Amino acid sequence: MLATIGVKRIMDFGRGYAWGMSMSQPSLGILTPFDGQPASPGNGAMAALVVDSRAKVDALHAKALALGGKDEGAPGPRGEGFYAGYFRDLDGNKLNAFCIG
Repeated sequence: MLATIGVKRIMDFGRGYAWGMSMSQPSLGILTPFDGQPASPGNGAMAALVVDSRAKVDALHAKALALGGKDEGAPGPRGEGFYAGYFRDLDGNKLNAFCIG
């Protein structure tokens, strides 16, 4: 899904992975919990992925849904200069893709 916005896998931790543009920029890591307890989606927690265009917000949101994600808010303006789309992944984690402008 993240390849849609130019992101690639940049790390393999053995118990999960990190995706990003480069090691010098923020990344998204998904790993099994360090404490060995079951993973559970946070209610009220969300990861936000910044992209550089509305087209990429639209494409990422559409790809997430095509891969089985759940729509949590279609892409669109969310206030002055903020454009975002919200979705949940297959594990129930809430994410959004957004751009400024």
